Amino acid sequence: MNQLESLKKFTKVVADTGDINAIIQYHPQDATTNPSLILKAAKLSVYRSLFKDALIYARKISGDKITKLSHASDKLAINIGIEILKYIPGRVSTEIDARLSFNKEQCIEKAKNLVALYQKHDIDTSRILIKLAATWEGIKAAEELKKEGIQSNLTLLFSFAQARVCAEANIYLISPFVGRIYDWYKKTLPLNHLYDIEKDPGVKSVKNIFNYYKQHRYQTIIMGASFRNKEQILALAGCDCLTIAPILLSELSNSNQPIEQKLFHPSTYLPQPTSLTESEFRWEHNKDTMAVEKLSEGIRQFTKDQEQLEAILAQEL
Repeated sequence: MNQLESLKKFTKVVADTGDINAIIQYHPQDATTNPSLILKAAKLSVYRSLFKDALIYARKISGDKITKLSHASDKLAINIGIEILKYIPGRVSTEIDARLSFNKEQCIEKAKNLVALYQKHDIDTSRILIKLAATWEGIKAAEELKKEGIQSNLTLLFSFAQARVCAEANIYLISPFVGRIYDWYKKTLPLNHLYDIEKDPGVKSVKNIFNYYKQHRYQTIIMGASFRNKEQILALAGCDCLTIAPILLSELSNSNQPIEQKLFHPSTYLPQPTSLTESEFRWEHNKDTMAVEKLSEGIRQFTKDQEQLEAILAQEL
């Protein structure tokens, strides 16, 4: 049995890609997408018909060019999500425009629009996760959406404060970014010793969140994301979910080395603390320089990729 199949015994494996061929090859339970992955997918020939369909849809929308581009972008993301759902038994995560990350009401409106598009194609909400940046506004938007039966995946999560507020809001799922945390520490605070997976700051962050959630019996699902190497993945065997890019899925599937479960539920539990207020959250999050820099950088990068996608759509719209 290869490492990928062994990992599936301990953890739900999710494909971090919009590439249908990779999804068919590795048989994940769920799949996640984001503006960067949608941009890559839009350039694949296999999605050309979905791209054209998004343009046809947008041309029928009344409004200016910006409005039409927004609708074309949403429709393309939905088209790709629907195609992915044909090949997985679980959920697909579809991300809202990162430019809305600090506006709760606009996040809610965009999420409802995306869900409505899925529903027009007879896709039940039980198969959809709306991805939102884990800002205070994004978390509170997800809390409101949950009341209407729309579940969310809170992404770009770097600080313990983000993870704690998500749990306190009873968010369905969070995506702590292992690799991007590792990147920051590697660049900003170079270590003078050989790489030790047990000291990897991204791995340690997810382990800390996992232990806290399980000790306090929070129901929010933890899905480690953004991996830089296979060792980071294997060090988190036992985490609720791990979303993995095709290149690392390939490495796992091509290795037969034995793996062990690394994360376990506790034998004793603690009472849940009083929920953080907005000001307490902002203070705790902003004490973490890495988290502040990586969250803002992530929002900027997703925005850049969204704008590149819109530029491609605009050429043909």
